[in-house]
Amino acid sequence: MTAAMTTLVGNATADPELRFAQSGRAVGSLTIAVSERVKDKSTNEWTDGKTWFARCTLWGDLAEHAAATITKGDRVIAFGRLEQRDWEDRDGNKRSAVEVVVDEIGPSLRYATASVTRGSGSRAPEESWGSSEVPF
Repeated sequence: MTAAMTTLVGNATADPELRFAQSGRAVGSLTIAVSERVKDKSTNEWTDGKTWFARCTLWGDLAEHAAATITKGDRVIAFGRLEQRDWEDRDGNKRSAVEVVVDEIGPSLRYATASVTRGSGSRAPEESWGSSEVPF
């Protein structure tokens, strides 16, 4: 089965929450408020449409990097896959939630600037994109 992939653009509702699983692997949680912009035809002005809240899970270095970078209110772009999680609550009721397991996340540069610092877990690319050498 193919995963349902999605891209979210919205604002972090709080600082990412960082925890560690029993295995020691980092896991982060983040909620992104996503609002569509709609043009009011009577006033010819843009306004916020309905807002929905996407619960996101991040794993490993990505979780740690997001926790060190993203703060409440930051505009972010996140890419990941939709997953449904099922569980039973304390009263024995079956519960279900859809969340985004994030593969990539970063700040939106539309209204802000950012500087990049390589994390300790990052890998150097095989070839430098900024190289002035022509490879042929």
